[in-house]
Amino acid sequence: MPVPVPQQRSVPAAETSHGDLTLLVIEDDPAGTTITVPELSAAAGTRVRIRTARNLTEAARLLTDDVDCILLDLALPLTGGGAGTPTADAGTSGTGTGTADSGSLPEPVSERAGELAALTHVLGIAPQHAVLALTAQDDTELAAEAVRVGAQDYLFRGELDARVLSRAIRYAVERKRADIAQHQLTESRLRAQENARLERGLLPTPLLDGSGLSFAARYRPGRSRALLGGDFYDVVRTPDGTVHAMIGDVCGHGPDEAALGVELRIAWRALTLAGLCGDELLSTLQQVLEHERQSEEIFATLCTVDIAPDGRRAGLCLAGHPAPLLARHGMPARLLPYQDGGPALGLLPRARWPRRQVELGGAWSLMMYTDGLIEGRVGTGGSERLGQDGMVAMVNSRLEQGLAGEELLEAAVAEVRELNGGELTDDVAVLLLGRDPERIRRWGGSAPRSHPASPVVARPLGAQRPPL
Repeated sequence: MPVPVPQQRSVPAAETSHGDLTLLVIEDDPAGTTITVPELSAAAGTRVRIRTARNLTEAARLLTDDVDCILLDLALPLTGGGAGTPTADAGTSGTGTGTADSGSLPEPVSERAGELAALTHVLGIAPQHAVLALTAQDDTELAAEAVRVGAQDYLFRGELDARVLSRAIRYAVERKRADIAQHQLTESRLRAQENARLERGLLPTPLLDGSGLSFAARYRPGRSRALLGGDFYDVVRTPDGTVHAMIGDVCGHGPDEAALGVELRIAWRALTLAGLCGDELLSTLQQVLEHERQSEEIFATLCTVDIAPDGRRAGLCLAGHPAPLLARHGMPARLLPYQDGGPALGLLPRARWPRRQVELGGAWSLMMYTDGLIEGRVGTGGSERLGQDGMVAMVNSRLEQGLAGEELLEAAVAEVRELNGGELTDDVAVLLLGRDPERIRRWGGSAPRSHPASPVVARPLGAQRPPL
C-alpha cells in the first residue's frame, strides 16, 4: 500500500521562517494525499517543507544540509531507479556521529539485516540527519531493531496522521541534536583527558638522588584549564656531584609558548648532562630558541644555578630573569646580585651571559621564581605591583611564622593570589632548593629518591623540610 504522506510542495526561501523543518520522504510510491501540508503545519505549530524521493539515488540527490529529518519506508527496495546495493563506503557526506559516521556504515546486528539494508544505507549517507523508520503495523520487532541500528524513532503506517507525524519529526530532530551534542561532549572530554596526560608527562622529574638537597615546587599556568604554560623549570645532578637548577619564562601564555618552554627545558637538561654550563649553555639554548620560535619577537628569560658538590657555593647566570632569593639559616632572605646579568634569550644575536660566583654557606634555602609571582596587583584598586621588594617582605614574614619548604611555597602563592584579588593571569613557577647539614647527617650523606612534580604541587624530595 502507498504510504499516506503529503504531496511534495515547494516553499520559497522567502517564506521560510526560523524554526521551519524540512522532511525528506523516501518511498517508492509517494502518491498518498491523506495528510496535506497545511494540516501538518497547523498540527506542528511550524511550517514543514516536504521533499519526496522514489529511491535511494534520488534521495541522495535531494539530501542537502537544510534537510532536518528523513522518513524512510523500510519496505523500500534497494534496487530500482539505479540505487544499486549499498556498500560499506557509501557514506561520504558529513561527519559521523552516534551510530553512523562518515567513514563507515553501521552494521545491522539483526538476523533481519536484509530488511534494514535501506536504513543502513541512509544512515551512511546522512550521518547528521534525524531518521524516522516507517514499517507495517504488526512488525514491532523490525521497528525496534531499526532504532537499535540508528533510527531516532519509528512509525507504523496505520497510525500515520498529521499529529503523530509532526510530533515524531520534532522528537527525532531534537533527539538527533542531543545525540550529536553528547557525542561531541564525549570526544571533548576524551581529548581533554589525553591532553592532560600529555601535558602531565611533559612536566619535569627532578634528578637529585644522592645530592642531599631538599626540593619543593609550585607551578600554576595562567591559561584556563591548562596544565602547562610558558614557564618552565628543571633540576638535575650531574655525575660529578654538581646540582644544576634552572627556571625560565617564554613571553606569552598560549599553547605555542608552552610547547616552546618544554623544548627549552628538555634542551637545557640534555646540554647540562652533556657537560655544558654558563655562557656556553645559554648561547646554545638561544640557538634552539631562534630555530623553534614562531616569530622573531618571541624571547625567553632564564635563570640558571649550578651548586658545587659540597653545597656551599654556586654559580649564577641571569638572562633577563629576576634574581633568586637566598636565605641562610637564621637570617632574613635577600635577593642575590643581578647587576652582571645578560639579556633575555632571543634578543641579541651575539649576547654573553657572565657567570657569577655566590657563597651559599652551610645551611641555606634558595628560591627561584618567574615574574608571575611578583607582577600580581596589590593595594587599593590594584594599582601597584607586588614587585621583588614586596615578595622579599612577604617571604620574610612567613619565615618569622616558622613556615618552611612546601608550606612556605603554598603560603606565598596563596598570599600573592589574595593580594591580587583573584587568580593570576600570568604563569607562576616557584622552586625551592635547600641544604640542611643535620638532615644530611640523618640520611647518611644522601637523600630519598625524588618524585615527579604535579601540575600545581611538586612533592618534596623526602619528608624533611629545608632549613627555612
